[in-house]
Parts: sequence; structure tokens; C-alpha cells
Amino acid sequence: MGVVLSLANGTSIINESIWDSRFQYTEELNKMGAKITAQGKSAVFEGVQKLTGAPVYSSDLRAGAALVIAGTAAEGITEIYNLEHIDRGYENIEEKFRKIGANIERIKE
Repeated sequence: MGVVLSLANGTSIINESIWDSRFQYTEELNKMGAKITAQGKSAVFEGVQKLTGAPVYSSDLRAGAALVIAGTAAEGITEIYNLEHIDRGYENIEEKFRKIGANIERIKE
């Protein structure tokens, strides 16, 4: 939802009622051009016209999924690091995104 709100018109707020560190991924979205201010259990999203590809780091499972979605929506190339979080929760995620039209590939180092 944070990726969608990053691209939506206007200002949106997400309040998290369980986990203090749920918004770690917002720093990575900001690297892609999002305008998000996160503090404690709240994050304020100021919608932008576009996201731009950037190297980003997946800090957990949900963050990884959000970054894959953001990379799909972004202009340019997004490189996502620390894929073990994504792999833990999503089997063959690249293939699933390809089926909906994403230009995505896994590069082994």
C-alpha cells in the first residue's frame, strides 16, 4: 500500500498498530523519489508523479515485496539487494511478476 500511496495524488497517512519498525522500507522508496516521512508507528506519504529506479536494500519480507512493486512501477532500473527475505516468502517471484508484464530478472553475483 505504501508504494501506491507514494504515487497517489495528495497526502496519505498509514498508522501501524503492531510493529515499530514496519516503515524501514520508506527510506528505500525515498531513494527512488518518493516523499515519505516515517516516525515511530506512522508514515506520511506525499504523492509524487513517478518513481525512478535505484539500488535499494530489502530489510524484511514485506519491504522486499514493496520494493519489487516499486521497481516495477519505476522508470529505469531498480536493483534490489538482500533477496533472501523476498525468497523466504515468495516462491519464484520473478516469474509471477513477468506474467503480469514486468521486465524483471534475477542476476546472480
